[in-house]
Formats: sequence, C-alpha cells, structure tokens
Amino acid sequence: MSAAPQLSVVIPVYNEEAVLPALFARLYPALDALGIPYECVFVNDGSRDRSAALLREQFARRPRETRVVLFHANFGQHSAVMAGLAHARGGYVVTLDADLQNPPEEIGKLVAKLDEGYDYVGTIRQQRQDLWWRRWLSRAVNRLRERITPVRITDQGCMMRGYARSVVAALNQTREVNTFIPALASLYAIRPIEVPIAHEERFAGASKYSLYSLIRLNFDLITGFSVVPLQFFSMIGMAISLLSALLVVYLALQRLFFGPQVEGVFTLFGILFFLVGIALFGIGLLGEYVGRIYAQVRERPRYLVQGVLEADSQDPEDPAA
Repeated sequence: MSAAPQLSVVIPVYNEEAVLPALFARLYPALDALGIPYECVFVNDGSRDRSAALLREQFARRPRETRVVLFHANFGQHSAVMAGLAHARGGYVVTLDADLQNPPEEIGKLVAKLDEGYDYVGTIRQQRQDLWWRRWLSRAVNRLRERITPVRITDQGCMMRGYARSVVAALNQTREVNTFIPALASLYAIRPIEVPIAHEERFAGASKYSLYSLIRLNFDLITGFSVVPLQFFSMIGMAISLLSALLVVYLALQRLFFGPQVEGVFTLFGILFFLVGIALFGIGLLGEYVGRIYAQVRERPRYLVQGVLEADSQDPEDPAA
C-alpha cells in the first residue's frame, strides 16, 4: 500500500446512480486543487441501481486516489460512514454526502481549519435549499436537544464535517450500536469549531430521509445522549399521581355529603383517557431506552463488508481474487 494520504473524504452511497458522474466531475478537481495527497473512500451501502458499477469504473480511472468499500446489503447511512472512517487512512477525514447539496469545493475550508489545529470542524449551511418543514423541524429539535443533552451542534443535519485523526480514532473505538457520529465527535473533540458553508439543491433523485426517518433520527439522538426524558416523565407521573389522589378525595367527599353526581361521568372519562394517553406515552418512552439496551447487548455487527477496492488489491468479484 502507498503512504497514508493527508486527507480522506468519506462518502456513503446508496442508489446515487444519477448523481455520481457529476460528483466525480466536481470532487476530484476540487481535491486536486488543494495540492495535498488525498483519497476518496466511497462506501456503497447495498445500492440496488448501478452505483456499485459506477464506483468500480471510477476506481479503475483513479485507483491511487479512490477506495471503495462494498456492503453486501443496506445497513444505513451512519453504518456506512462508520465503515468509511474505519477504512480511511488520512490524517484528516472529511465526510460528505453524495447528493452534491454540500459542494465539494467547500472541503478546503474544513482542511484549513484542521491545519490551524482544530480537531473537529462542524458546518452550518447557509441559505438552505431544503423544504420549509425540514428547516422548521431542524430548528425545533436543535433547541430541544440543547436543553436536555450536552451536545452543542448548530446544524446537526449537515453531513460535511471535518475530523482530525485523534477524533476518528475515538469514533472507531466506540461500540455503541446506535451511533450519532457528529454528536460523539463534538464530545470527543478538544478544539471544536463550526464554519459556514454553501448549500445547494439536490442534484438528482430524492432524499433518503422521510419525515418519519428524521423524527426517528432525532429521537435516537435525544435518548442516546440523555436520560432527561425519563426524568421529566417521572416528574409528570408524580404530579399526576398527586392530582389524581386529590381528585379521588374530592369525589369521595362530594359523594359523602351531596350524593352521587352522574353529570360528571364524561369529565371522568376525559380525565381517564388523558391519564391513559400519558401512561402509554411513558411506556413507549421506556421502550425506546430498553430497545437501545436490547440492540446493544445483541452485539451484532454494524455492517458486513463484501469487499474493498483499493490500490494493489483485486476486485472482490474477480474469480482470481
């Protein structure tokens, strides 16, 4: 293997056939212009289109600057990024989405900050081109997260981020199944910083994150870094228990002194449904934490690698390999 490059760019790929040619056309010239040794580590996350074939073709064109990690199935974006970090050899590592919403030309900004001694470079998208509800949801979740977790990230949804080797090494040692990489990196870093970057419309295709996926991701983030939701629910439970006890005493006294009050039956039903709803929500919240424990104790691998295309290696599908 050749000497380790100074920069590794990790890019998860899932069904990006329409985007990859444009990504190659912009990414490599942008990195060439930096004038430093680099590698592009693409992780094919079980794509069902021609993404894997296009990555093989790009590897054949630029084998010294290209490495391709091939999953045998779809394991999710965060697992793909973790695999890229594990295979990256650079002193600096930059993560990047394949959809070109984060321009590759902005990588130089992150490298410059890493050169200044910062070990984690977060990013803030300027003039975001997302739908209004995505921007609103992002702001709301950011405010909630900052109140109940130690994670401080202005723009948690941006994939383009820079990491020094020390932070990458800490991330590679993390054994959590549900891993939110930017949040962990911000906690592991000694000298973090954030920089503004440009943001463009998606070049082609559709976002892989639906509204449900975004809600799930943020719920995982909150429950993964804080037990405040459980503590908050416990306080609600104590308050409701106290109010319920007072209500029972009030109804008992009313029945004793004034007789049964049939007119209040619908009010009691309303109170009952409210309490049942809170109880069900609490059970679901507790289930989230138990589910995280269950996923962790199974100790299943995050991903399974079918093969790796790299310089001085053979194609994993080559019979002679």
